Amino acid sequence: MRTYCYTAAIESWPPSVACEQIGALALAAAHLRVARPTDDIDRLLPFYRDGLGFEVLGRFADHLGFDGVVLGHKSAAYQIEFTKLRGHDVGRAPTQDNLLVFYLPDDDAYTKAVTRMEENGFQAVASFNPYWDRYGKTFEDPDGYRVVLANRPAPFASSP
Repeated sequence: MRTYCYTAAIESWPPSVACEQIGALALAAAHLRVARPTDDIDRLLPFYRDGLGFEVLGRFADHLGFDGVVLGHKSAAYQIEFTKLRGHDVGRAPTQDNLLVFYLPDDDAYTKAVTRMEENGFQAVASFNPYWDRYGKTFEDPDGYRVVLANRPAPFASSP
């Protein structure tokens, strides 16, 4: 089902392409939360909080049977949420190519991020896709999901 907008500036029906683009523009400015299940929230925290430096933004227990934690940075336009449904096992990542990629084009910021991971006991692993080994380092969390710290600008993104 397609939803159309109607404003005083757009007087015709069906609405123009410009009207349909309003929804796309809204998504372009949206805050993103990536959520996934885990079998052990507390086991993940050292990786994301200590290694990657995320803040614990919130935590909940027994919300309709789910426990969870939301991590991120208050000023960032994204968050990561991990949930655990009591009595339900989810297992490990389905492949070695389930990635979150953080682009760090500044050499100093990249080096500090990698050093922080290593100083917290997390060692880089070989990437499933060798492309990532050319541009950065890949780290695997306790569930087998991977995070790439890429020392390059994000392709396809506009400059700030």
